[in-house]
Amino acid sequence: MHITTLPLGPLGANCYIVSDGACCAVIDPGDNGPALHDALRGLTVSAILLTHGHFDHVGGVRALQAETGAPVYLSSHDLSLPAELSGGLPAEFTDLSQEAASAITVGSITFDVLETPGHCPGSVCFWAKDGQQEALFTGDTLFQGSMGRTDFPGGDLTAMQLSLQRLSQLPPSLAVYPGHGPASTIGDERRWNPFLRPFVGRED
Repeated sequence: MHITTLPLGPLGANCYIVSDGACCAVIDPGDNGPALHDALRGLTVSAILLTHGHFDHVGGVRALQAETGAPVYLSSHDLSLPAELSGGLPAEFTDLSQEAASAITVGSITFDVLETPGHCPGSVCFWAKDGQQEALFTGDTLFQGSMGRTDFPGGDLTAMQLSLQRLSQLPPSLAVYPGHGPASTIGDERRWNPFLRPFVGRED
């Protein structure tokens, strides 16, 4: 599994290209400019995965969908977001709101979908696995040392706390790729992130 990180769009949201060398998934294309096109050269885009529906994460999705014909995956719970936050979501997408039916395969990589509401009603994380490597793409749910805001329309602090508790139970070695800022691991966030500490035993 090869992971390319591109801060895109007006707020520098992390877009990730996750590939097996031939085909790839694009996670949160916040813009569809030259940087993304250059990074995709030689790859077939097989899926466009959206961690949530805020404009800084979906700004390039319509153009990328039109150019590649790749299916878009989004939770329908985020259709309730006001237009000024979403910037206009794609009209055609596969609904991720039914988590049990939401394993997505891209080449040799499987993406399990974890529903993690709080930042948005439809926030999800994508847990990528290829048999050798694993990575968790957390959108604006979990950041290095912090968590996503819950004061926007659709935000829910109680739901966020439950989502963070769920993430805190994942394997400590699991790499975390957030929607903004640097990568981390679940283990490091268990140790140092004040929003995960309440869910972690003293031995950590």
